[in-house]
Amino acid sequence: MTFVMGPALLFCPADRPERYQKAAARADAVILDLEDAVAPADKQRARGAILAQLGTTGVEPELEPSCTIVRVNPVGTGDFEKDLHCLAHTPYRTVMLAKAESAEQLKALEGYQVIALCETALGVLNAAAIAAAPNVVGLMWGAEDLLASLGGTSSRNDDGGYRAVALHARSSVLLAARAHGKEAVDAVYTNIPDLDGLAAEAADAVASGFSSKACIHPSQAAVVRKAYAPSDEEVAAAQALLDAAASAGSGVFTYQGKMIDGPILKHAQEIIRRAAERV
Repeated sequence: MTFVMGPALLFCPADRPERYQKAAARADAVILDLEDAVAPADKQRARGAILAQLGTTGVEPELEPSCTIVRVNPVGTGDFEKDLHCLAHTPYRTVMLAKAESAEQLKALEGYQVIALCETALGVLNAAAIAAAPNVVGLMWGAEDLLASLGGTSSRNDDGGYRAVALHARSSVLLAARAHGKEAVDAVYTNIPDLDGLAAEAADAVASGFSSKACIHPSQAAVVRKAYAPSDEEVAAAQALLDAAASAGSGVFTYQGKMIDGPILKHAQEIIRRAAERV
């Protein structure tokens, strides 16, 4: 089973099965959350809800396995072991590991495709080693848990922008993921009504190289998808540049007053690639 990593990943509390289909309809992939979105007293009920929606033998699961991620509790906790026991009875083989802090922890998830969530100081510092683990398919970073692990109180300044330490973590996780050929998922935007702020942050995620952005509300998924879908104008400009490069032959050339070389052409190729995916 090959997991499909689309641009908009939507968290859904695992103890709210009535939301499963709504989340799947809005996003490219659903993250069934067994960790922070579920109160400790409700975690067992949440696991039961995941199992219950699978139906009887021969019935297809409500959520497509290739577009479903299950966020499990941190390694070393009793809930992690219970989460694994639950997953063993499901077709879901892509998991998000909360508070991943070392490559050694990934051995406990052998047989699963893992998106490692680097959301503590140690996790960010070990991001490169975590990304190198063979069963890791992607890294995500988390701002609020990170600041909590540092003893801070907020990941953002009064203007809504990230504090320097959060930006450092964001860049570190992105670089670690891409250096090892893995996917990179940008953190959630917690100000749900501020769709303009989300759009700006999602646009920056696209330009920076993140392959996806996680969402916490269905209304956010469309905004993220739009950010990742190049406009017709962007596609036309990219194609015109690539056509000019083909006519110019190899090497550096000038186009519309600008120097064009290999990296600039790769930017244009990426726009064309994303445009093809939206069709």
